[in-house]
Amino acid sequence: MLQKLQNGEIKVALIGLGYVGLPLAVEFGKKFDTVGFDVKAERLESLRHGVDTTLETSPADLKAAKYLKYSCNPEDLKDRDVFIVTVPTPVDQYNRPDLTPLYKASETVGKAMKPGAVVVYESTVYPGCTEEECVPVLERFSGLKYNVDFFCGYSPERINPGDKEHTLTRILKITSGSTPETAELVDALYNRILQSGTHRASCIKVAEAAKVIENSQRDLNIAFVNELAKIFHLIGIDTSEVLEAAGTKWNFLKFRPGLVGGHCIGVDPYYLTHKAQALGYLPEVILAGRRINDGMGKYVATEVVKLMIKKEQKVANAKVLVLGITFKENCPDIRNSHVVDVVRGLEEFGCRVDIYDPWADPGEVRHEYDLDSVRELSALKPGEYDAIVLAVSHRQFATLDFRRFQKSHAVVFDIKGLLPKEAVDGRL
Repeated sequence: MLQKLQNGEIKVALIGLGYVGLPLAVEFGKKFDTVGFDVKAERLESLRHGVDTTLETSPADLKAAKYLKYSCNPEDLKDRDVFIVTVPTPVDQYNRPDLTPLYKASETVGKAMKPGAVVVYESTVYPGCTEEECVPVLERFSGLKYNVDFFCGYSPERINPGDKEHTLTRILKITSGSTPETAELVDALYNRILQSGTHRASCIKVAEAAKVIENSQRDLNIAFVNELAKIFHLIGIDTSEVLEAAGTKWNFLKFRPGLVGGHCIGVDPYYLTHKAQALGYLPEVILAGRRINDGMGKYVATEVVKLMIKKEQKVANAKVLVLGITFKENCPDIRNSHVVDVVRGLEEFGCRVDIYDPWADPGEVRHEYDLDSVRELSALKPGEYDAIVLAVSHRQFATLDFRRFQKSHAVVFDIKGLLPKEAVDGRL
């Protein structure tokens, strides 16, 4: 297999063409015979027309991948040498890992792969998941034996949606393999498309663990400053000013309070805690951070209502405008957005909430959260709102004259610290 790679003859398949899979498919498709496989036919049709709705790749990128073809037909996978699985790994309503997409992808690969195949997983999982959960599925549906007839690797994704600086080819990537030979192959394969190189982990479990703690670390740091924001609010001092002062120390970590959503930071820690609890250990610190961050949406809603009451506003049936519904700035990704918690919290108080987000697709928002949103400012009425909540720091909001949409004594709450202190009534 290594010789086929060196000769440029290796055949690659990407299973799942979302934020992670498509950039990989494009880069491999520039150099090797590559199949981008996805079950969503409409997604494939858009890509064939040079349109990536995630905005992670450009029409020029898609055109440059001259060896890439798109398919939803499993038959097109049967001649592949390497399969790279990049499906989502969410949690269920009880914050337990939902491995359904991973099982289905492994079944698809198992039915298609031939002896000698290498299956590389990029989806975020807990340490041991690849070999304990995915490998048995591959064996069952292929009839092949692990590390005899086929082999596995793990190279955790490091895609940051909307980030045009730390793109796939510019980041250092972790690689691993189930045997020394497989590890060498996987490492060599990724180095064919990367500019910044790789770090080869000693085994698959180490690579899995490294990924899951990257986001758990960020989650805990944000939980810390979120708790600080609550404390400083009670004291009566501005959190941003405190963090600015503390940030003058050379080794102070510059995190800011906010909502922790998305498909990584707000989800990955639950994979690690699930594994720890399965082994009989209760991870107190990680779960404490999760509780703080998961509760921030309702906290913001409560603070907005308190400010409205102080201004002697009637809360029931008050009109509130929420600016932003995506999980982060300058990207269309709405997965696991905790802005939704702010909206639900305001609705529980009887407020009527409108959502404006120039990045989010209203159809997706409706499908995912049963909420209405608009992309055009023209859909909003001037002087309509009793409160405005800046929830996401899209670049469009930095210059938005939001005052024309508020009533004379409206409350303005800035979650992201985008606006000057004197322009708002409250912020984290």
